[in-house]
Amino acid sequence: MKKTVSFSKNSTNVFFHILTKCNLNCRHCYINREQHGENTLPLSTIEAWLGAFAQKSNIANVIFLGGEPTIHPDLSLAIKKAKNMGYNSITVDTNGYLFNDILSKVSPDDVDYFSFSLDGATKKTNNMIRGEGSYDKCIEGIKKTVSMGFGTSLIYTVSSANIHELEMMVPLLDDLNIERFFVQVIGIRGKPAQINQEKLQVSRSEWLSIIPDVAEKAAKRGITVSYPKVFLSSEETFECAGLVAENYFIFPNGRVYRCPICEDFPLHSMIFKDNRIVNTGKLNENDLFNLNIPEGCVMNKLVQPENLSYKSDGTPEYKVACCLLKEEIRFN
Repeated sequence: MKKTVSFSKNSTNVFFHILTKCNLNCRHCYINREQHGENTLPLSTIEAWLGAFAQKSNIANVIFLGGEPTIHPDLSLAIKKAKNMGYNSITVDTNGYLFNDILSKVSPDDVDYFSFSLDGATKKTNNMIRGEGSYDKCIEGIKKTVSMGFGTSLIYTVSSANIHELEMMVPLLDDLNIERFFVQVIGIRGKPAQINQEKLQVSRSEWLSIIPDVAEKAAKRGITVSYPKVFLSSEETFECAGLVAENYFIFPNGRVYRCPICEDFPLHSMIFKDNRIVNTGKLNENDLFNLNIPEGCVMNKLVQPENLSYKSDGTPEYKVACCLLKEEIRFN
């Protein structure tokens, strides 16, 4: 039986960037060190910042990110701290290099998922986006992680450079025994937001004609698939995750965002000071969540208006959905 739900609505997710350092230089990297900092957080700070959400830990999912989080020498200890605090689930997002022998330092009881980033079904496409050698290393990392009994998921960031290989991912996911598949839309932040950068976003027609179909094909193989809806018809209701879910994007300089589209700007609604989380003054992202516009996502309208299209009378042809409220498809 096919089941489709908005999986992230009414959820609490802590996206914790414990460093911004990375061994790769991906074309679509969203990290902006001027805005996010360049420091690697010490374990004591990681513990304190995790503790700021301790009252939510039994319902909160924590995702350790970077940069590349496995570069952090104390990642395994940070995972165990989160586990001891009672976080609902723990995920590590990785490019597959799995530094510091991380798999030998944690167990499947400590980590719910290692989530791998692969941006091409072929070596040629992935390496063109993520760097020479990254395809083989990621595949090797996935196989090793699966063989050791860890839960695995895979993230594919769709762009004009790799959408043609998305359907080819379905048999590869099956062969690798991937449990969850996340299709992501590329955001205009970090590198893609820089002047004179190539246009990596795909058109509305291309997205709608390819993504839902591939998601269903993967789900029929027993893989749980999620993807952002991105485009809503004028009749569909727009909902902002800032109002219906709790998502916190923490960066090493202490900034805490609720909306990832804002991350290239000092619009963060919270910040860590002396290891305590405090609200920032106006104007910040929280002041924008309640705005109701015919285009849907107000952040999209402000930051990346090229995603929008208008009729001759000036009304939008469609709404842009919140990037954090995603569709999940699985067959029971």
